Amino acid sequence: MAGRIHPTAIIDESAVISEDVEIGAWAIIEADVQVGRGCVIGPWSRIEGPAILGERNRLVSHCSIGSPPQDLKFQGEKTELRIGDDNVFREFVTVNRGTAGGGGSTTIGSSNFFMAYAHVAHDCHVGSHCIFGNAATLAGHVEVADHANIGAFAAVHQFCRVGAHAFIGGFTVVTQDVLPYVKTVGGREAKTYGVNTIGLQRRGLSKETISAIDSAYRLLIRSKLSVEAALERIENELPDVPEVRYFAAFVRGAKRGLIR
Repeated sequence: MAGRIHPTAIIDESAVISEDVEIGAWAIIEADVQVGRGCVIGPWSRIEGPAILGERNRLVSHCSIGSPPQDLKFQGEKTELRIGDDNVFREFVTVNRGTAGGGGSTTIGSSNFFMAYAHVAHDCHVGSHCIFGNAATLAGHVEVADHANIGAFAAVHQFCRVGAHAFIGGFTVVTQDVLPYVKTVGGREAKTYGVNTIGLQRRGLSKETISAIDSAYRLLIRSKLSVEAALERIENELPDVPEVRYFAAFVRGAKRGLIR
């Protein structure tokens, strides 16, 4: 093992620690944990298994990763946490394993940035390239698609979905699905405030694609059509681009309703 491990770190003998891993003072890595190459486990962090971390993840300090689900129905069943590559977990971030009733697994993709005190609960599925502001919180069974941005102190209710490239403002309370590509802001009565044009431009989407997304948004939210009527126009009249197809499919898949 070529990595640097502080002498005060506590590592279960069954844990699998790959090459070039750095483990800080008083960090704890428990049984049934795998840590990929190039990871940095900061001081006073704790990883509980079953958990698999990919490569080059960084836990800055005092992180709790793979802890049991905060669910009264949980009775110690074997569930897991899977994390991809190149994620950053800042101070005091917490991530729970799954529950048997929720599929048994919490998953996090790659290249995400979790600011201090962010929380990912049991059975959540987070995509890649997402940003979680300070103390952004997911309840159980939440799905977050790629490139979503969840602002500081925002809270997402259990079983909600957050669409790709969605922007959720700070302190927003999310109790229904959050539309992809759209800005959603507010407390208990969150509302949408148009397409996140600047964010989409920064991520390289063309003007034509952004315009098509904006047209889809306006048909759904501003036209006073029913959801079904708006979807029919979106699917039949707008350019056949992947982003518009995804937008329509996301709306059709809503089970908790949509923040509009």
